[in-house]
Amino acid sequence: MIILNSDWVKDFPAVVTLCDTNGKIIEMNDAAADHFRKNGGRELIGRSVFDCHPEPARSKLKTMLHNGVKNCYTIEKNGMKKLIYQTPWYKKNGEYAGFVEMIIAIPSDAPHYIRG
Repeated sequence: MIILNSDWVKDFPAVVTLCDTNGKIIEMNDAAADHFRKNGGRELIGRSVFDCHPEPARSKLKTMLHNGVKNCYTIEKNGMKKLIYQTPWYKKNGEYAGFVEMIIAIPSDAPHYIRG
């Protein structure tokens, strides 16, 4: 199943990884393959996303997948701030299909605005 085959997402600079409702990784864009290269890169496709996460993240992911709820947070690693966004994705017919995870680098000097 090829889902991320459009050029815009294939070359999108953020990490994009898809898993099915059982947590099996089914697709990743080029940035994801590069980001996870130490863990196998594209060879992660077909493997369980749970194998890639330690506890307590593994249990949280299982709950998120089961209940179809999103998760969003930021981290800082090696001096780089990143937004982690994990959310359900759906097929064209509206059927729940699993989760998409996006990891987006946030420049340290990115402005923050409060809009009303």
